[in-house]
Parts: sequence; C-alpha cells; structure tokens
Amino acid sequence: MGKNAPPAPPGLILLRKEPGVTSFESLGAVKRAIGSGKAGHTGTLDKFAEGLLIALTGKALKLGRWFTHCDKRYEGTIRFGAETDTLDPEGAVVAEAPPPSRAGVERALGRFRGKIEQAPPEYSALRIGGERASALARRGEAPEMKKRPVEIYALELSSWDPPFAGISVHCSSGTYIRSLARDIALAAGSRASLSALLRTRVAGFRLEDAFAPGGGEPFPPPRPPDRAAFEALGLPCLEAGADRARKIAGGKPLREAMDAPALDGLDASAAAIFCGDALLAVVERAEKGAPWKYGHVYACD
Repeated sequence: MGKNAPPAPPGLILLRKEPGVTSFESLGAVKRAIGSGKAGHTGTLDKFAEGLLIALTGKALKLGRWFTHCDKRYEGTIRFGAETDTLDPEGAVVAEAPPPSRAGVERALGRFRGKIEQAPPEYSALRIGGERASALARRGEAPEMKKRPVEIYALELSSWDPPFAGISVHCSSGTYIRSLARDIALAAGSRASLSALLRTRVAGFRLEDAFAPGGGEPFPPPRPPDRAAFEALGLPCLEAGADRARKIAGGKPLREAMDAPALDGLDASAAAIFCGDALLAVVERAEKGAPWKYGHVYACD
C-alpha cells in the first residue's frame, strides 16, 4: 500500500460482517485483498450486529452516497425488561420494567409503521456540534438527540419467547433499529434493548450473495459498478453512444451531452448513464420537473 502501489481496482464487494467487530475493522480484509487502503463501507452496522455491508473500492468510493441512502431490511431480537444506555447488549442497564404481553407488543408495533419521527440513540456516530454523539455520551454530557423523520415500510413480530421478541423490519435509510426497540417497549409499557441484529438486504442487494471473510475461500475481486448494481439500487440506466460519451467525459454540459427527452421522461430523482458496459456518470435532480445535473462524472476519474 505504498506510494508506488498500483491504483485500487474500482468496484463494490458485498461483505458479510460478523458480530464483535466494527464496520471499519471489517474492511481490513478488503484492503488486504486489493492491496490498497482505498476502501470504505456504506451504511454502518453496530459492533454487536452482523449482516450485509457494502464495501466500495478505488474510484467507486465517490459513488458512496447512492449506495448509502437506500432502504434496508433487518431481523432483530428485542430483549424486554431492561434498557441499556447504548440500547444494545454491550451497555449498562439504566431502566427496568416487566416484559409486556405478546398482545401488547403487537398493538405497539402498529404505532411504528409508516412515516414516524425517531430519536437516534445517544451512543451513535451522529455528529452534534462537530463531535460524535457517542463521544459526548461517554463523557456523561447527555447529547440532545432531536427526532428525525424515517419511514418503516413493514414491521412484523417474527417470534415470541419472553423476554425475547423477534422483529422483521423494512425501513428507510437513517432508521435506528436500537431506537425502534426502545420505542416499541415504551409504547407497550415496558423497557428494552436490542440483543441481536442481522441486516439481510440493502436495496436490492442480498446477504445470501455476500462474501464471508475467514471462511477459507479466496477473496472475490471488486465487482464493477455495472447496470445490475444500479438497477439493484432502483436507479434507471440510460445508454449513451460514443459521441455522447466523449462529451460527458470531456465535461460538456449535461443538456448538450444527453438527449433531454430521455432524461425528462424518467420517473426518478437519479439515473446512471452507460456507454456499453462502462459507467459514464450518475445524474440527479432535486425533484420531478427540476433540471437534471451531474451528480458524479465517473468517466473523468
């Protein structure tokens, strides 16, 4: 990984993160495999959690925001009776209450389907005044965690073995399942923390397709950011011929480089432009009817 090392191969790797390691630590195997430190993850998983982590490498790191702000699916286990300061099994107990009934939990779940306001955990990577909330919490400063809008597309009770309850969650980006466990318990007249968490999907990417480091298999090379990857993100893909591709790579304005009707006819806020198998750019707009602009010109890197 020295100064004369070859550039990191660009692409993405679906990684199965194991419990007990941080998301950042999970990248160590990726960096060793590609011979470069140019690798990053999208969508952090807590240390106690496991499941799908999407790693981007090389110049594909600049595509991170389209891989981060995606819907996600989880299988979680709530432990009723005690709430910890971290809302996970690693924290200190700060409140206790008897576990609720199954009927009480099922009634409570209905309050958290759809668009809700959620307060993130104090022990989180969110920044408050330029500092991580978790750092403030560890100093005993009790950071103010303002509620934020998130959306729960589906929420079901998957198992019941008091004081444990399994939940299946399909949610928007930015949702904290630890906070959801806390709030479900409060709505059911109890207290709780999350004892286990498994992320099974990120947009159209599946845990079943992820590589598990340490299993004895050779590490897969990064997958290029191809059409299938963007289709898994729910982004439409447009084709540009060689002439348009040269204009995009040469920095020509988007309206000059691409056919306006092709863009304006899309029912989307972002799209990927390809020339054959090569990604040229990701374009975006603030809302339907707003002008399109370059989000990132991949062909220029």
